[in-house]
Amino acid sequence: MAKLAGCSALAGVLLAGVLFPLAGGFGYASNRATDAVDNVSAELVEGTVPAVTTMTDVTGKPIAWLYEQRRFEVPSDQISNEMKLAIVSIEDKRFADHHGVDWQGTMRAFMTNTTTGEVQQGASTIDQQYVKNYQLLVVAKNDAERRAAIETTPARKIREIRMALTLDKKLTKDEILTRYLNLVPFGNGSFGVQDAAQTYFGIDAKDLSVPQAAMLAGMVQSSSALNPYTNPEGVLERRNTVLDTMIANIPDRAEEIRAAKSTPLGVLPQPNTLPRGCIAAGDQGFFCDYALQYLASTGLSRDEINRGGYTIKTTLDPAVQRSVKSALVANADPKLDGIANVMNVVQPGQDQHRVLAMASSRTYGLDTEAEQTVQPQPYTLVGHGAGSIFKIFTTAAAMEKGLGTSAVLDVPQRFEARGMGNGGAAGCPPATYCVQNASNSYAPKMSVTDALAQSPNTAFVKLIQSTGVTPTVDMAVRLGLRSYTVPGSSGFGDQSMADMQKQQNLGSFTLGPTWVNPLELANVAATLASHGKWCPPSPIDSITDREGNPVAINQQACEQVVAPGLADTLSVALSKDDQPGGTSFGAANAAGWKLPMSGKTGTTESHMSSGFLGFTNNLAASVLVYGDSTTPGEICSGPLRPCGDGNLYGGTEPAKTWFQAMMPVVGNYGPTALPPVDDKYVRGSQGAQVPNVVGMSQDAATSALKDAGFTVNVVPTKSDAPKDDVTSSSPSGLAVPGSPVTIYVSDGSVSATPSGTAAPTPGG
Repeated sequence: MAKLAGCSALAGVLLAGVLFPLAGGFGYASNRATDAVDNVSAELVEGTVPAVTTMTDVTGKPIAWLYEQRRFEVPSDQISNEMKLAIVSIEDKRFADHHGVDWQGTMRAFMTNTTTGEVQQGASTIDQQYVKNYQLLVVAKNDAERRAAIETTPARKIREIRMALTLDKKLTKDEILTRYLNLVPFGNGSFGVQDAAQTYFGIDAKDLSVPQAAMLAGMVQSSSALNPYTNPEGVLERRNTVLDTMIANIPDRAEEIRAAKSTPLGVLPQPNTLPRGCIAAGDQGFFCDYALQYLASTGLSRDEINRGGYTIKTTLDPAVQRSVKSALVANADPKLDGIANVMNVVQPGQDQHRVLAMASSRTYGLDTEAEQTVQPQPYTLVGHGAGSIFKIFTTAAAMEKGLGTSAVLDVPQRFEARGMGNGGAAGCPPATYCVQNASNSYAPKMSVTDALAQSPNTAFVKLIQSTGVTPTVDMAVRLGLRSYTVPGSSGFGDQSMADMQKQQNLGSFTLGPTWVNPLELANVAATLASHGKWCPPSPIDSITDREGNPVAINQQACEQVVAPGLADTLSVALSKDDQPGGTSFGAANAAGWKLPMSGKTGTTESHMSSGFLGFTNNLAASVLVYGDSTTPGEICSGPLRPCGDGNLYGGTEPAKTWFQAMMPVVGNYGPTALPPVDDKYVRGSQGAQVPNVVGMSQDAATSALKDAGFTVNVVPTKSDAPKDDVTSSSPSGLAVPGSPVTIYVSDGSVSATPSGTAAPTPGG
């Protein structure tokens, strides 16, 4: 005892000389080193280690596991006593007696290392091993720091000793042992005893037997070399060495433990590892990716998730997801050349718009030869437009200005909108946007409700002219197309899609030629179904930390973006789309759909993409079919395929997909009913007649238009008419009260040809 006490005292003196050098030239460096040690010691005492985050669907079934290190922490009572005995027996048999450092072993190692001039013996206690592993696996952030954590130098050893002493003062022995077993690697990507028990035996740590515990305890020495799948003989020998130490240290159980030496390793045929990340989520991979992107936007980073050991319960409804995926692939083969079919389902609500399903006809994966993809197709700007679905925005903007859904719209076969872009239908004059209807079957006048169901293009280009492009684009953004305000979303430099449309005053916006985010489109439907309340499309129901405490995230607040009466009345106005005469009637009828719903089809003029937006009071969804190759072309229907002369319409595959997906699940979310209408938005204004001001002076025309309730924009134009006379105005006929009317005023710059005189010919 005297010799041991003397050794301990000598060790204390020697170490004190290194740990606490005298003040002098090394004082500043020493203080910095001491501060660094103290910081790490505090982190050690806190003891937070990387752990697996589990993402689940709404039923609690895992969708994905997200981690940097595959580790599941368990409390002491969830670790078998056999495991604790085995690890102490082989790694630190005096663990219960020392105070973090085994001075007897340390002195022996100190003398040996001093004699040889290098570190040959470590004499590490479990406390010290915990310190080293914590610095390596938790604290170190790069290769240099990882090398420093395990460098074989006296300086590192002394830092390790100091921190081990601190640890032993702050924590109980059981706490230190539990943390150690939850921290250390066990090979095959496994960290911590719980995951090791699952990896090799398919059981929990609390159920480890003597030989199983001994095998794992032995592997800690070198988890790479002692791999039971590549070195079973070495692992068996090491396991039996552990058992021998247990026999020596627990003599009253010697016979039982000795019998364990004759048992085989008993490991699983192959390691029971855990898939990592969204790539293993199958058809739910797109949703998984979106959930991570959404959480990053709230301030919870991917790195925090991969290390945090959270449980993320999402809003994904597996029944809705299965139904959506089935409908998508029924209408678009997953391997279809260059064409994808995507769908999102959002649950309306006043406090949250929960994303219930998200899928593509494409298989989520990395095999590009099999047409798999991990591109964010369902929730990013894609395609060549949603077509006539955008007529909803024009209608909503006009209703906000006072137009009622019973108002009658003009439906000319051809309409030319001056000052609203260029081109369109053949034979269009300069500085004019021209449109004509695809057939001659439309009545010359229709109510707003009938026009939404039958979708004549001329009526809505005429309506956006009288309503204004700017309020229509703003309405699209308010209802849900928030990506349109992001710089660069137009595809032209830093300009946003919204700004480009407004600055160029493009009348074509109402026909939806611009690429679109399918999830945001589904959320437009959810906003209308929520009585005009917009909320961000959220994939998250709850998050808890590793202790089960709720974690708050900074989600964007909901907004009342249009009056409830407007949203409800517009929803009812959209309810004829699936009825006879509506553009989705055929698809609804084929699916056996009999419930009330609101819907709108959309097709781009080039047939390069097409969509369907539909919703009930309980569920809202959008479908978009589009070319997803680098060189998309026109799309043909029945079956979907690339072709030279497209005939895809929103009422074909997009609407079919929607009704087929929703039929099996719509009843799961309660009774389906249309909202009550607000008579204010039904009757509203029936439109105001724009006075014919052609030939009037600018002042007289302006006065006449303002008296009729319109605002006036003046555009000078080259003309042979007398200076300041109005040569034309736009719009004409019925227009939304209070809307702008543009008058084109002659600048008198063109001289009229005198009567009876032939105009000169070139060279004449």
